[in-house]
Amino acid sequence: MRALLLALALLGPVERLDWTVAHAVQAARRPALEAPMHALSSWARPVVVAAGLAVVLGVDVVAGGGWGTVRSAVAAVAATNLLVEAGKRATDRVRPDGEHKRSNASFPSSHAANAFALAWVLTARWRRLGWALFPLAAAVAYSRMYLNRHFLSDVVVGAAVGMACAWAAARWLPPGRPAERVREEAGAA
Repeated sequence: MRALLLALALLGPVERLDWTVAHAVQAARRPALEAPMHALSSWARPVVVAAGLAVVLGVDVVAGGGWGTVRSAVAAVAATNLLVEAGKRATDRVRPDGEHKRSNASFPSSHAANAFALAWVLTARWRRLGWALFPLAAAVAYSRMYLNRHFLSDVVVGAAVGMACAWAAARWLPPGRPAERVREEAGAA
């Protein structure tokens, strides 16, 4: 009961912050940024994510890593989307642009969740790419606010859900070892 009361007490300040940030972001919109923001937003769509995973699989198989990274990514994205969809249906939050559909509610942002989940998984596999992947995920999340589809709290919680699911997927489904190492270890035993 105390947790519920605390959560309710925090909703007012969070909502005020969300609207303050939303108004500031909308006031900063510029014609030159419209196309890049739409492009960034499209990178977290399911078809683009699936194509990206196919590329990762190809690169990982050629490098001898097998299916481990794709397995972790699919598990992370599946868990992320289950939690995000449950959150959307539970909160039924109206989007900043006024759209109100329970199946496509504002909270939390699935774009931010998927972008951060994939950034986490891919950085775990290719550490040197983290400097580019997390800022790209942040740019995808910002694009959702820029396009007036999400509030700040939507993208922050979405990012946290995505990273938590990616962490859990990596913990419970660690990427496989390269095939050559598995054969070497089996031969040495």
